[in-house]
Amino acid sequence: MDIQKIISTLDHLERKIVPLLKTENTFSQLVQKSQLKEVEVMRALQWLKNKDILKIKTEKKKMVSLDQDGQKYLKQGLPEKSVLKLIKDKPLPLSEVQKESGLSPEEFNSTLGILKQKLAAEFIKDPEPLLQITSQGQKILAQETLEEKFLKKQFPLEPGQLQDEEKHAFDQLKKRKNILKIEDQIERLIELTPLGQELVKQKITSVEILNRLTSAMLKNHTWQNKTFRHYDLKAAVPQIPFGRLHFVTEAINYIKKIWLEMGFQEMTGSLVQTAFWDLDSLFVPQDHPAREMQDTFYLENPNQGKLPRELYSKIKAVHENGGSTGSQGWGYQFSEEEAQKLLLRTHTTVLSAQTLAQLKQTDLPAKFFSVAKVFRNETLDWKHLFEFYQVEGIVVDPKANLQHLIGYLKQFYQKMGYTDVRVRPAHFPYTEPSLEVEVFHPVQKQWIELGGAGIFRPEVTQPLLGHAIPVLAWGQGMERIISSYYHINDLREIYKNDLKKLRGVQTWMK
Repeated sequence: MDIQKIISTLDHLERKIVPLLKTENTFSQLVQKSQLKEVEVMRALQWLKNKDILKIKTEKKKMVSLDQDGQKYLKQGLPEKSVLKLIKDKPLPLSEVQKESGLSPEEFNSTLGILKQKLAAEFIKDPEPLLQITSQGQKILAQETLEEKFLKKQFPLEPGQLQDEEKHAFDQLKKRKNILKIEDQIERLIELTPLGQELVKQKITSVEILNRLTSAMLKNHTWQNKTFRHYDLKAAVPQIPFGRLHFVTEAINYIKKIWLEMGFQEMTGSLVQTAFWDLDSLFVPQDHPAREMQDTFYLENPNQGKLPRELYSKIKAVHENGGSTGSQGWGYQFSEEEAQKLLLRTHTTVLSAQTLAQLKQTDLPAKFFSVAKVFRNETLDWKHLFEFYQVEGIVVDPKANLQHLIGYLKQFYQKMGYTDVRVRPAHFPYTEPSLEVEVFHPVQKQWIELGGAGIFRPEVTQPLLGHAIPVLAWGQGMERIISSYYHINDLREIYKNDLKKLRGVQTWMK
């Protein structure tokens, strides 16, 4: 890249930092030498990093700084010097020295130990104990000690970088309480790239650089005498995570929009249902394998729910002998106790049953949909979840037929991005005829089954609606529908809540 072009893009903060990079390679040094605020230095370094001028690395170091007493002694002087000043002319009683020094008993005793260690003072009796300065003490008093010099250094500093005399002073002060503190600090190290090494060789003028052109400049023509910063529109910038919905929620909202645009109304209902609504009303026999504990989540407390008495009698008759439907039913004794069991709904078709039970003749024709959670007591693997969303729909219309059903499903899947859609015969307890929907996966090069559909049997519609008319119905697994768009091969990945993936996943757009 043209080095002069890069220089033209530097703002005033970068222009202050770049010349310092010849000699300084740490963040703290740059803050000290530039006299800029830390946030300004960091901002300039980040911009230079984006221009590939430098790299920023972090390193954990032991750093020394002044503790509470160290800061006090820096201003007032070390206590041993204060005591020596008191006794420089004549010996004084210990009690008087302590009182005049203003030191606490602990500090005073520590100071006496230091003076004795340095041979700077001695005790004499005349007749009470007196503290007397020695010739060595006079020398210490007359000059700046290594410890005093050390306290005046620029902190924080790195112990490993100390000279021999500084190391000696550090070792002495380290033995004393509350003078120095040693902490782990994170140091940012600056490493110039080849481009950065070339840049620091250039002469960077410290002229006023403007970042924007204002309307006042245009009006007064003052822009002609200004220097503006050049912007590199291709420069790499860090990605900033933005607030967004979970990608599953985005897909759900899109699916709802499809059905609403097709004239459907949304159905809602409780996650907890009775076996009566979830299974019995849909003509699923009470001895069907799907009712077993290994397939259905039953509630322990409460474990029974209320039943609609009038509808209960109709459903009971349909199961036992077909009722008024013309069917033979299942030919067994219907159990009210079984019907009262509470469970987590196994499919959203329960919402379709409850909606049908509320419809009047004047409401027809009608179209309804739902996108809601269902629960299956299944083994969790790459293609099975025990909690997932189902896309449900019904069309209640005396003129509806199987061709209409196929048309609705194909239109939905085309709006979801699938161009090749086909259906094949299938069997479900509550629809006849029944079919399964398959779409062609362009990457895997195979047909994938996504859900079931059909026309409700008279055993379902007769007791719920009061008369048997065609009701088109479907229930599709939503996670399977959207997994291709998000390049997900294992359904378990959808709900792992990996923040990196959630931030980077593509927005649902079709």
